Amino acid sequence: MTKIGFIGLGTMGGPMAGNIVKGGYDVKGFDINPTLVKNHIKNNGIAANSAAEAAINSDILFTMLPNAEHVKSSLFEKNGAVENLKKGSIVIDMSTIHPFETDSIREKLKTHGISMIDCPIGRTSVEAKIGKSLLMVGGDKNDIETVKPVLELIGDTLKDCGGPGMGSRMKIVNNYMTTVLNVLSGEALTLARAIGLEQSTCIDVLSGTAAVKSHLTTTYPSKVLNNDVSPAFMIHLALKDLGIAVDLGEKVNAPLDLGKASVNTYQSSINEGRSNQDWTSVFLNLQNRAGLSLPEEIKE
Repeated sequence: MTKIGFIGLGTMGGPMAGNIVKGGYDVKGFDINPTLVKNHIKNNGIAANSAAEAAINSDILFTMLPNAEHVKSSLFEKNGAVENLKKGSIVIDMSTIHPFETDSIREKLKTHGISMIDCPIGRTSVEAKIGKSLLMVGGDKNDIETVKPVLELIGDTLKDCGGPGMGSRMKIVNNYMTTVLNVLSGEALTLARAIGLEQSTCIDVLSGTAAVKSHLTTTYPSKVLNNDVSPAFMIHLALKDLGIAVDLGEKVNAPLDLGKASVNTYQSSINEGRSNQDWTSVFLNLQNRAGLSLPEEIKE
């Protein structure tokens, strides 16, 4: 039977380790918080007194920690897991850390003959408790196949993000979008309330448009992602409407920080000659500014 080590038994890691135990595996768990280790024991897990001890005889070692420094410390410093991890074992880091840190950790593990899979999670602790997390997996395909039976005890949706480091990168893109949308949602509802709209009415109307349905599932697939920027809604009209909203916000004292920042992107697109293109062509402007290549043929 595959032996499992698990470092980080907090809000997310504790339930995950517990679900692996329920799947029939021996899981040796460590956390700097003794209470969390006691909880792991209550869930029929095995206690470890250090990261190094959690790694003894482990074929797969999970890390689920707050930041990259914690991950590196648990692996490489005194009493770190590398002291006892055997060659050919696999480290699965589920932490949300900088992708370049992920790359560095992978390279350092490789010098010890240890493979690594970056596997941050989507969804929340609610799903983690019931084994319904979404896992963004980055690693060699053979390694992913090896650990797949264990990962399926943690999550019901496994997404192979395209190779080593890509799970970590996908998580940052996902969290960037969700954290910014959180603020945008708050700004829109604040503006609505400030101008006298009922919140329930506002949410009902927004739910029927791209505002809630998302550009990635509505406007983008048929337009810019299809290399078609013939206008369904022109950029200069989008900027006009955005300008009205920003002005309205200023007049009713509703802070629209994201709206003001977005004015610059629309204006940059117009300055690039995209005034009469579809509003999704801001994506082309952003890629241009990032120095990325654009499709050779675009329908205007």
